[in-house]
Amino acid sequence: MNNAPGTDETVADDDGPLDPHEAAALLDQTTQQARRKFQPSSPLLNVLRAIVVLGAFGAVWLSVRDQHPYVGPNGWAIAAAYVLVGIVIGGTVSAMRRANAGVSGPSQRQQRAGIAVLLVAWAAVYVFEGALAAAGAPHAIVYGLYPATAPLLIVGLAGAANAAGRQDWPSLGATLSAAIVAMVAAFGGPAGAWLIMGIGLCVVFLGSAVFTVWQQRRSVVRP
Repeated sequence: MNNAPGTDETVADDDGPLDPHEAAALLDQTTQQARRKFQPSSPLLNVLRAIVVLGAFGAVWLSVRDQHPYVGPNGWAIAAAYVLVGIVIGGTVSAMRRANAGVSGPSQRQQRAGIAVLLVAWAAVYVFEGALAAAGAPHAIVYGLYPATAPLLIVGLAGAANAAGRQDWPSLGATLSAAIVAMVAAFGGPAGAWLIMGIGLCVVFLGSAVFTVWQQRRSVVRP
């Protein structure tokens, strides 16, 4: 009988409210697990991206590889590239909506601002391409080296800067790698640049998928 109060007190301590620090740690762990599940850089989405960029850039390369002199991609290749890129954009937007469901405040505003900057940078690339065409630049530049490499070079560096500011190291590695691929591809000539971009970006996305899987498994094993 004398042990009953002690037993009840022990049970109450075990089932009592969490310490604020423990509650905060549990909430952070749950949030991170949910974001890993629905993150825009999920392994399957990165594999899809790898297939799409290889198909899109490969289609353009097939349409220009035998051009002497170089005049630019055929209409069917451009259409195929836009359709494939649209699939990737749709998948990314859908994943981002799931990842940000219920998220508000400064984090969401910061992410929206970063996306807006990247969209402006992407649009600016093609506005400048129009300026090059108007200035009479060669087709090898306007419809070859520049559109094959400049978008990913500029947007990749902008994305890397944004990721560094958010301390998102996996995104930093992926975007910086894409920019490096674009710099290397610029030396492949107006036709070869398309092929180098396709293969290089495919490798980057597959590498991101493998890294994400490794990171998820590590977080599960970690006590």
